[in-house]
Amino acid sequence: MKTILLTVGLIALFSSCSKWQSNQKQISKISTDGTWVVSSYIDDGNDETNDYTTYRLSFLESGILEAMDLLSSSSTPYSGTWSISDSNSNDDSIDDLDFNINFNVGNKLDDLSDDWDIVSYTDTEIKLIDVSGGGGGTDYLTLTKQ
Repeated sequence: MKTILLTVGLIALFSSCSKWQSNQKQISKISTDGTWVVSSYIDDGNDETNDYTTYRLSFLESGILEAMDLLSSSSTPYSGTWSISDSNSNDDSIDDLDFNINFNVGNKLDDLSDDWDIVSYTDTEIKLIDVSGGGGGTDYLTLTKQ
């Protein structure tokens, strides 16, 4: 009986890991394919989307996140990092994945830095949410492939 329970438990564990890894790979592939724009950014109820309309984001396979400001005279993009990680939840839904963005460039891009929960994704859109600690405000970020 113990052997059967152990076997069932291991199968469930590997199935969960496999589903998580599959979602992670799929979202990573989608993210690194093309250029993205911030199509919506709601920060604690304030629509700040217009602050990001001139930026084009590129998620590189190396984990580098480049943001090119189309209004800048510089041809050098702002550089940050990105990753997709397991948020260590107890189920194997998409809620287990965090879409991590980190900028430390001293401008409004820093506001996008967070460990966002993935709400949904398609080949052309990634919807993210973050419930802030402390004050409990909720932020929403939607990225759309250009």
